[in-house]
Amino acid sequence: MEKVGEVTHYYTRIGVAVIRVTAPMRVGDRIAIKGHTTNFEQAVESMQIEHEDVEEARPGELVGLKVVDRVRKGDIVYKVLEE
Repeated sequence: MEKVGEVTHYYTRIGVAVIRVTAPMRVGDRIAIKGHTTNFEQAVESMQIEHEDVEEARPGELVGLKVVDRVRKGDIVYKVLEE
């Protein structure tokens, strides 16, 4: 697995995590989010930057990402690499 970002914020009501991207991430990638009490995988179905849909996020960008479970600030986002 390759680290691609870190959670900086989580909006409980809408189930969206804000992720500071550290490596390129695309719609369609499979990601794993891990932290103190967080551990799940999901596909990236859509991402937004400043409320605009994007296909790809680059290092340094902050993206909003709909997540299937609760995440916390500081959780690490990994890209699941196909074997």
